[in-house]
Amino acid sequence: MNAPLWQPSAQVMAASNMSAFMRAAERKYAIELPDYAALHAWSVREPEQFGRLLWEFCGIVAERQGDVAVEHRDRMPGARWFPQARLNFAENLLRRRDKETAIVFWGEDKVQSSITYAELYHEVSRLAQALRASGVKAGDRVAAYMPNIPGTVIAMLAATSIGAIWSSCSPDFGVQGVLDRFGQIEPRILFSADGYFYNGKTIDVMPRLAEIVKGLPSVDRVIVVPYTQRSPALDSIPRAVDVHAYMAPYKARNIEFAQLPFNHPLYIMFSSGTTGVPKCIVHGAGGTLMQHLKEQSMHADLKRGDRLFYFTTCGWMMWNWLVSALACGATLLLYDGSPFIRNGNVLFDFADATGMTIFGTSAKFIDAIAKAGLRPAQTHRLKTVRVMLSTGSPLAPEGFDYVYEHVKRDVILASMSGGTDIMGTFVSGSPLLPVWRGEIQCATLGMQVEVFDDDGRAVRGTKGELVCTAPFPSMPIGFWNDPQGKKYHAAYFEKFPNVWCHGDYVELTEHDGMIIYGRSDAVLNPGGVRIGTAEIYRQVEQLDEIVESLVIGQDWPPDHPGDVRIVLFVRLRDGLALDPALSDKIKQHIRANTTPRHVPAKVVQVADIPRTKSGKIVELAVRHVVHNRVVKNIEALANPEALQMFRDRPELQT
Repeated sequence: MNAPLWQPSAQVMAASNMSAFMRAAERKYAIELPDYAALHAWSVREPEQFGRLLWEFCGIVAERQGDVAVEHRDRMPGARWFPQARLNFAENLLRRRDKETAIVFWGEDKVQSSITYAELYHEVSRLAQALRASGVKAGDRVAAYMPNIPGTVIAMLAATSIGAIWSSCSPDFGVQGVLDRFGQIEPRILFSADGYFYNGKTIDVMPRLAEIVKGLPSVDRVIVVPYTQRSPALDSIPRAVDVHAYMAPYKARNIEFAQLPFNHPLYIMFSSGTTGVPKCIVHGAGGTLMQHLKEQSMHADLKRGDRLFYFTTCGWMMWNWLVSALACGATLLLYDGSPFIRNGNVLFDFADATGMTIFGTSAKFIDAIAKAGLRPAQTHRLKTVRVMLSTGSPLAPEGFDYVYEHVKRDVILASMSGGTDIMGTFVSGSPLLPVWRGEIQCATLGMQVEVFDDDGRAVRGTKGELVCTAPFPSMPIGFWNDPQGKKYHAAYFEKFPNVWCHGDYVELTEHDGMIIYGRSDAVLNPGGVRIGTAEIYRQVEQLDEIVESLVIGQDWPPDHPGDVRIVLFVRLRDGLALDPALSDKIKQHIRANTTPRHVPAKVVQVADIPRTKSGKIVELAVRHVVHNRVVKNIEALANPEALQMFRDRPELQT
């Protein structure tokens, strides 16, 4: 394609935070930064200068910054950022204490509420006092089994103001899924809502909560936040108290923000855990804060007074990312429930009703509403939306087309990729760059992103492994219960010494953008040719008959280890059945738009596609089932019953 889908105007570029940051860097360090490429090159060449200016530009609040920005920068892992600094994460998110709106919340069409910055500060103050009175101290774990409601934000801020370590998962997790996560980190306090709303239904979580508490002997206190009921009965929950009663003895006062080291543990995040018990990834306060401020203020161009929405649950790192926007003085727009109520229009209704300026969602959502034939540009104003963010899986080129044709023409479509492992992104959007069809715009500032071939050589215009060749502040400080760092090292540094290997199969483009072809461990290898799964999904999901698909490599023939054939599973529109004509149509479409190597040997119809709680399809788990291997942790799936549809399929026996 010769022309970009969107080009920033001179006014957009001049008004952006990124331009202001460039001018600040030029003044402070007497350098010339004519464009984004120069800015990014400086950010990775001079990490100390970049880090100090970012701290200053974003107004990070700290007891002290210290004289050293980074030490041991040649070590990966092992570099230490701002080793003398003392700060508090929650204090940075609670800088604003006025009567402007901090949070607007919709719980489907059942609940609507809002809270000001002043009210947020007061509620955090009261809850923090109650937690301190319960003996909570720095380093204790506070866990949450909560929906995406204002009370979850308040609980996180109260816990982290003390220096407690926060960890959360969404209430649609089953008992074993919660115990697989929280059982490893032994929380002292457990927050839980009484239930949640989904697709018009009210789901009571109290019976599950009772089982969870029995399996967590470390929990001293269970704090229940009423959501679906005014006053839920707590008799069945050991050591439980209603949050309002818990906070009642305390009046708002100035919060005692514990001043802690830059790398003090802030969050424990969990890997998806679809092939084993989830890994517990520990992130530090300073690195998380700097990463989120950088991405939000620079790459998303978030400003004080903006209204930021991201469709997420508390089991996905995008919730942690979203909440950090309080540090920019923005209003959080929280939505909990199904994004498909009101015939799929609810999130666009939310955008119009709240004056949303930044609309964050997943590539899967964009694909789903495109398949459903929604035309928000015709049905909604979306006047205030200027940025649309997408992550979770690769956004196909057709997804870019759909957004610009049927959502909004004058919008920055910023596809992003990174993950739980780094609490942020390696590649992201920029208000200074055009949007090219199918491409993520740029490497994120401060991230020395490259693409390596199998021999560890940097390549461009060729597919390879996404790597980061220099340390960055939001690298995990370690894994929980991994004192020697062996699990941590094995996860990221085993393939290329002293280089972070992220596990994505990607390509750098002529525009310095990036195309992501899927996870490296799911790359297909028929006849020794590497094929990214996203290359096939892009073609298959263009067909009207197909709602979604999943592709794996099946070991074939069984007596030739190492050989694989491509198997494509498809979920069709209601009422359709896969016949030879449709199967041939699918194969011909793939062949015509890719290569003969991409054409599946088998196309198989299934009623559902298994996915994680955050909506990612699970290719490896399906591959295990097809090969009669054990899937160790089906609790990580939103729809584990779907896995049975792939077991012992007669179509795969010949």
